[in-house]
Amino acid sequence: MTATLLDGKALAKKLKAEIKEQVEVLINEQNITPTMAVMRVGDDPASGGYARAIEKHCASVGINFRTELLAGDTSQADVESSLAALSAEKSVHGIMVLEPLPKAINTDALLAHIDPAKDVDGVHPLNAGKLSANRPPYFAPATPSGGIALMEEAGVDFSGKHAVVVGRSDIVGKPMAMLLLHRNCTVTIAHSRTQDLPAVCRTADILCVAVGRSEMVSGDWIKPGAIVIDFGTTYTDDGLKGDIEHESANAVAGMITPVPGGTGPVTNAMLLGNIVASAKATS
Repeated sequence: MTATLLDGKALAKKLKAEIKEQVEVLINEQNITPTMAVMRVGDDPASGGYARAIEKHCASVGINFRTELLAGDTSQADVESSLAALSAEKSVHGIMVLEPLPKAINTDALLAHIDPAKDVDGVHPLNAGKLSANRPPYFAPATPSGGIALMEEAGVDFSGKHAVVVGRSDIVGKPMAMLLLHRNCTVTIAHSRTQDLPAVCRTADILCVAVGRSEMVSGDWIKPGAIVIDFGTTYTDDGLKGDIEHESANAVAGMITPVPGGTGPVTNAMLLGNIVASAKATS
């Protein structure tokens, strides 16, 4: 058996073409230019690189982009005030706070100052709660949303499937579990303290891995014919690696996302789609 690759590049290209058309309609017919704003506190190089990447993706579909850069020694109160002011701007439709933040900044308290209607990465507690309760409208984080979109594009029938999500982060693992549950999967959330993790993974019809450990999951952890979604992105001397050891996994899985070229490109497209959705809803 050789797994069918779930091509994230192809799906992202399709989605971005649709988003670009929607942006053109908003600009030309409603005089609305969808605008994304990112806030950075301090000049961390990784944060700067991520901001430039978001700007590039926004430009590719006609979305306006701006950066709010605050000094690294800005107080919690002043950062919160700046974020609240950004949220209040009618011309801004999507807002992200880029990490890492200075140690003196309380991230959870800060994120509560994002307007939930402009929280395009789904990090505000209100969006997280509405996702958990499945009470739309809400924004779900772009990465797990991209994983779902890849499976939907491939025609996966979720109902009744046993899904195992390895990883319990607020931005990938937990929301992925909720998105699968809302599609009538039976969901197990596994993590570093799960007993006999390989055996748990082998029960999965859909295996989603988001732990940030290069090639942790090998083919003998995978149920024959399973759908495998690899959210891992670890840079090594041999290039970008996922959380799955792909050579052995490809021989067992029914469908699998490659790394690179799997969930990453679709994540970016889902973020752009959320910005457009916010522009439509908040303008």
